[in-house]
Amino acid sequence: MRALRQSLGRDMLLLLLAFMKILVLLLKRSQHTFAFGSPDIIPIFCGEMKHSTWNSYPHEYEDFATDASFLDEWSLDQFASLLNRSNEDAKLKQLLQQENVVVFLHLLGCDSNGHAHRPYSPVYLNNVKVVDNIAERVYNLVQNYFKDNLTAYVFTADHGMSDKGSHGDGHPSNTDTPLVAWGAGVRQPVPVSENHHHDDTLRFIDDHVHDMPTPSEWGLDGLERQDVNQADIAPLMSTLLGLPCPVNSVGNLPLGYVNLGEVEEVEAVLANSKQILNQFLRKSQLKQSSSLHFKPFKPLADYTLVLDQIEHLLSIKDYEAAKKLSENLRCLALEGLHYFQTYDWFMLMTVISLGYLGWMIYLLVHVLQSYTALPGKFFRKDRSVYLRTNSWKVYFSGFLLMGSMSIILLVEHSPPLYHAYFAMTIFLWVQICCEYQFLKALWRNMLEKEISYFARFLASFIISVFILEILVKSFMKRTIYTWIFLLVGVLATIYLLYSIPWDSGIPFFVWLACWFLSIFTLMPAQIPDNTKLVISSGFMIVVIGAAARYLDMHAGESKYWFSLTHELRKPKFNILFLFQVLLVLSSSVMVSLSTARRTEKQELPVLHQVINWSIAGLSMVLPLFSATGILSRLTSIFLGFAPAFLLLSIGYEAVFYGALALALMAWILFENAYLHISRMRDSSSSIEAMEDNLVSASEDRFLQLSDMRIPLAFMVFFNIAFFGTGNFASIASFEISSVYRFITIFSPFLMAALLIFKLLIPFVLVICTFTAITRLIRVPLLGCYFLVIICSDVMTIHFFFLVQNTGSWMEIGNSISHFGIMSAQVVFVLLLFALTSIYTKDIQTRSSKLLSSKQM
Repeated sequence: MRALRQSLGRDMLLLLLAFMKILVLLLKRSQHTFAFGSPDIIPIFCGEMKHSTWNSYPHEYEDFATDASFLDEWSLDQFASLLNRSNEDAKLKQLLQQENVVVFLHLLGCDSNGHAHRPYSPVYLNNVKVVDNIAERVYNLVQNYFKDNLTAYVFTADHGMSDKGSHGDGHPSNTDTPLVAWGAGVRQPVPVSENHHHDDTLRFIDDHVHDMPTPSEWGLDGLERQDVNQADIAPLMSTLLGLPCPVNSVGNLPLGYVNLGEVEEVEAVLANSKQILNQFLRKSQLKQSSSLHFKPFKPLADYTLVLDQIEHLLSIKDYEAAKKLSENLRCLALEGLHYFQTYDWFMLMTVISLGYLGWMIYLLVHVLQSYTALPGKFFRKDRSVYLRTNSWKVYFSGFLLMGSMSIILLVEHSPPLYHAYFAMTIFLWVQICCEYQFLKALWRNMLEKEISYFARFLASFIISVFILEILVKSFMKRTIYTWIFLLVGVLATIYLLYSIPWDSGIPFFVWLACWFLSIFTLMPAQIPDNTKLVISSGFMIVVIGAAARYLDMHAGESKYWFSLTHELRKPKFNILFLFQVLLVLSSSVMVSLSTARRTEKQELPVLHQVINWSIAGLSMVLPLFSATGILSRLTSIFLGFAPAFLLLSIGYEAVFYGALALALMAWILFENAYLHISRMRDSSSSIEAMEDNLVSASEDRFLQLSDMRIPLAFMVFFNIAFFGTGNFASIASFEISSVYRFITIFSPFLMAALLIFKLLIPFVLVICTFTAITRLIRVPLLGCYFLVIICSDVMTIHFFFLVQNTGSWMEIGNSISHFGIMSAQVVFVLLLFALTSIYTKDIQTRSSKLLSSKQM
């Protein structure tokens, strides 16, 4: 029995947070609700409910550095005090004695201790015993107070927890939770029958294995086990309370849990079916009243005949047939609900897809017009290319189309978002049609090219789409990045060995950096605790910074390093570098001290928190005062964000920070070598090729087809920053213990901000490197940014068609978050560009002319 109690106790606590989510469906129908527990949960549901009595403890009690089991005792004490006060308060006693009363105790201890100390820690296992004892004491309190045996008890959970202390994925340890019911109205345990099987398999919303044998260590061998969906608990509780099912409930009443006679059982199933059927009828009525061309759900076109047939079967006392017909009606009603929930699916998918396609074409046209040499060529051949002679016809047609669609949408009472989708799609395609002359000139120019150009263009297109599709797959399988960097390391090294001297060391460094970074996507997404590794990473970061500093000061005479270094050698920069190194080492020391306090279950001293905040904040300001050479500024940025990242790290992600920096440095060296190779090749090029390299109004040159490698490489690095140390797109990968060196008192917004900041730091390195490369090879940053947007949109459309609304919490959430992340990447990257521009706006490269004069 001890193993059973530990398993149920562990999940009960986790459930109690979600138990309120299920319970809230019944609160408005209850006569009165008593609730005690967390200040983050109880007020949400009871704060505005007049027929409730509730209380919550202060936020300061939720300290992850301590044992949180006392929070559970607090909730029990509040309930016990309530019962004791009722003996002297007649009004309170009357509230407790009435029917349909709901009592909710929110026991947060196991949840907090599970996240902070892991489910198999002594602290957590002790909390399981506390919860087990509280369940027994609550039962005794209720039985001794009411003495009527009319109380029903439901024990369940909303999710489980992994050994790491996280949840949200589709593993059975997270999705399978206990459901134990006893008391008034609950059926007694039933022995297992050899021919027992569930014929109601449709109620399980996913394909997980259910009705498995109960583990032998629970001591329940020989008793029948019945699995249900979590939504089924709402009608179960309603039935036990004698209340109608919640209006918006989509659960099926689990008959195996209720003690009903044959007639009552059929009536309960019929009531459950009618409740879901009424939802379907209301959805159908609303859609029919607003649709110009309504398509009904045909399987329920004659639902009244089905209801009449059920009533007839009841009248002749054929209860088994009536129950089966009611269950079939319930299944059809659920299918009908899904039908109307996805009624506009095809129309919306079409409009949104056309909108994304139009946005990409419009953006590509803008890039071709503003950042390539094509406009100059077209203008010299035909000055009418940019004359919009018929643009008024296009705008008028677009206005008529938009007006017609708006009228149709208004008549159908469509949501405002529908209007926005149509308006944006039509606007984009109108803008594209206005560029008819330019597109026609572009087509003529393509036809004039040689076959070899078409081959290169087609190869570039296929390779680009192939890389982006690989990145889409990497969202589901992060080990793809291991193969990407293994392959890139080999190909880039071979290219460099054939192009530059091997004794420069660059080919070997590129190979080593790529292969080093490839290791991390083979590691577990849930990062194991390893404080010693975090501390060692601090010293590794210092070594990397010192090596970069040495190269910055001594490798400038080499043509492969010349553009990356800075000619100024001011003493203040040396002092700044030493100060940054000191902050990195200090952060490693604070990691050790802060972790030791938490390991000993001691509160983190305020002095430690102040020091950690000060180190992290000061270190990020120092790069603004570093030298403006590419290598010196990027090294300073790398050292500047290292202390904050170390203080927020718990394991191997601290090593990943250094590995990512080395790979980004390899990217810069590769582009610098490619730049010198291109210059030597262009020195003997034709006049037409020289025109393609003309410098635009700024100091940047025009974009070429080969420059597409820059945004593609950026997309690869940007995405490995997502998945290098886990799965940023999955909520299950967020490790809350990362913030304990800054704060231990539960504060959801501050903790979430710190977690997001930690995840942003690798992106800062990637974008700073991307900006530096555009300065190095003299391409327009904004033009490359637009190409990044186009690449993001290609991936977004793919994710748009992968969104799903069935499966586990992780499967549904990840499909939505993948689409959301890629959709928001346009704004997200732009904001990061704005942020990193503070550090990169004054980056300078040494002139190649100066190098030539030195060589002479």
